[in-house]
Amino acid sequence: MLKLKSIIWVLIAAFPLVFSSCKEDAKKTISTQQIEFTHEGNLNVYLNTSDSLKTNFDIEFAETDYETQTGLMYRKGMKNNQAMLFIFPDIATHSFYMKNTEFSLDIIYIKEDMTIASMQENAQPFNESGLSSMAPIKYVLEINGGLAEALGISIGDRISFSRN
Repeated sequence: MLKLKSIIWVLIAAFPLVFSSCKEDAKKTISTQQIEFTHEGNLNVYLNTSDSLKTNFDIEFAETDYETQTGLMYRKGMKNNQAMLFIFPDIATHSFYMKNTEFSLDIIYIKEDMTIASMQENAQPFNESGLSSMAPIKYVLEINGGLAEALGISIGDRISFSRN
């Protein structure tokens, strides 16, 4: 009986230590480094029926596996004149999602001939549902959510881009 009482007292004495240790661990957070936009080139959007310039963007390229998988994740936002251009090695139907993306995006799917094939406007932050291009494409342009409509960007419009 004495042994049982000793064990109970040890457990009672140890409980606050275990509890406070868990509390301290819960307070620890992992801080991530802010990813800044890198101006690597320029992109123009032209009206589908003429050479009239609709708008232009400073662009950051996403070409490597890591860059295309990460995209604009873990960023707080972009300026309205900034965009990310994904360049794929293949022409295929591609799907994007908004995992770990903190701000709304317009995702513009572009064919190999540089014409806009389809768009997903106002993609919601952190939504992991797949957003398909619905057609074979070579490029994807990501801009701030709502900008495609505000700038009059539409299916059939054309792009051109250059590197710095």
